[in-house]
Amino acid sequence: MSAIHTWACLLLWIGFSVQDKTPDVTVVCAVAEDCALPCSFQPSSNETVRWFRQDVVVYTLEGGDSGKVHTGHEHLSVYPPLVSHGNATLIIRRSGLKDRGTYRCHVTTSEREHSAKVIVKVEEHPLQQLSLELSRLSGYEEMKCTVHNVFPAPRVTWATEPRTFEELRPVTRKLSDKHGLYTVDSRLRRLNAHPDLLYICRASSSYGGPAWTTSLRVREIRGTQGRDLTLPCKAPEYLNHPHLQWSFSGGENPSRIVTYDPKSGHSTSSPAWGNHVELDKFRVEFGDGSLRLMDPRHSQHTGSFVCVFSTPHSTHTERNHVTIDKLGGEDTNKWVAGLVIAVLVLV
Repeated sequence: MSAIHTWACLLLWIGFSVQDKTPDVTVVCAVAEDCALPCSFQPSSNETVRWFRQDVVVYTLEGGDSGKVHTGHEHLSVYPPLVSHGNATLIIRRSGLKDRGTYRCHVTTSEREHSAKVIVKVEEHPLQQLSLELSRLSGYEEMKCTVHNVFPAPRVTWATEPRTFEELRPVTRKLSDKHGLYTVDSRLRRLNAHPDLLYICRASSSYGGPAWTTSLRVREIRGTQGRDLTLPCKAPEYLNHPHLQWSFSGGENPSRIVTYDPKSGHSTSSPAWGNHVELDKFRVEFGDGSLRLMDPRHSQHTGSFVCVFSTPHSTHTERNHVTIDKLGGEDTNKWVAGLVIAVLVLV
């Protein structure tokens, strides 16, 4: 019995010596990002690499770096030239929720076997941007709040300033693509009884992290050519020391007017606007970014003036659609002169 016991121990030791095992590894992948599952082994010759997911073969490489590849999953790959150097790392291209699970790397060489287990977790793809705009595509005016390429789908809520007695009834749609990333589209019909209302959209993730907030106010403003005009813009209370930028569009691409940096306390105006606008830096520090438009011209300043307050996770936008009437300056003088002449003729 002692001889049999000795041989059994010897064979068991030989088995462990030729089969190389490594501790389990946990890899955390982000949705839609490439992900690497490590697998290192002692290089030799005649390598055969097999990757399993939940004990089902998902990738096979036979014959080392010049061998044949068998896979039914195009987004999985091993770089063959590295196999001869003892590296059989599996790359998951644009990983998704379907890639979660337990993987096993099994490598057979002319001298030994290697086995390694990798546990794959797929975590959130955080929100990068939240947009809010006024849309008229449905036949009526509505606020459209949108977020793209995010996981999990965030929770979207609405509010107004000031609050109204009318119940807000947004319609929110959540669609996922083949990678598991969501696009969320939430729409709220504009309340016509409150044309100067501020609409606020917030998006938050169930995984925690910072909530994103965006708000929008749209107004119509009329001015007279040659007469100074104040374009209002005030930051909501949820913004703390925001950056400010004014821009203008008369139907073409927007042009920057002036920016304000809260860290330095300095404002920078575009040379083309230097003689036409004035920003009170003292008021900006307290959230009032109103812009004074001096000596406006109908042909130059009729259009959309956009004010944007921003912080890393929040933006506030005010769109002022400005119409400068020609009745002003020289036109007024000509009109008055004509009226005087007409009166004299009648007399």
